[in-house]
Amino acid sequence: MSKGLLAITPRCTLATEIRTERLVLRSWRAEDRTPFARLNADSQVMEFMPRELSVKESDAFVDRIEEHFRQHGFGLYAAELRSRGEFIGFIGLHIPAFQTEFTPCVEIGWRLASSYWGQGLATEGAQAIVGYGFEQLGLQEIVSFTVPANLRSRRVMEKLDMKRNPAEDFNHPRLRPDHRLSRHVLYRLRHSDWSVKR
Repeated sequence: MSKGLLAITPRCTLATEIRTERLVLRSWRAEDRTPFARLNADSQVMEFMPRELSVKESDAFVDRIEEHFRQHGFGLYAAELRSRGEFIGFIGLHIPAFQTEFTPCVEIGWRLASSYWGQGLATEGAQAIVGYGFEQLGLQEIVSFTVPANLRSRRVMEKLDMKRNPAEDFNHPRLRPDHRLSRHVLYRLRHSDWSVKR
């Protein structure tokens, strides 16, 4: 079992808000659902997901995010621009529901509206989330994964000092082996490696 997951329980505390220079990572609000549905229907944003989501599917995703917060005390935070109070997507931590060689684990993930790409916002928010996971939740490891062609997300992972071992690349268990998005690369960041570089 993943040490990262085992270390959550005794130190799990819900942070209602995490602030960075340009972002507020916060609890979800009812008014976030409409822009989130637009984001999930954007083919550019969803290029490396199996498909775009309908409004109903997007709302169900938010329901699952909120349930994750209730169960675990942390989750995928709504990301808001501090300068304009505008919802732009999510950044946070998540326990994947599927089973494979490296689960159970805690994953860091992000999804931002395409108009906010290329500004370092995902990296900025993800760095704050990594610090929260290691310092406040007591995680020993955080992972992230995506398809090999998703170079934007992989660059964020690398900026977080996450490391990939090609021997750990895997076929996503929720996709057919012949699906165009089945193959995934896995990145890891251990608390011991992160703390040494602080």
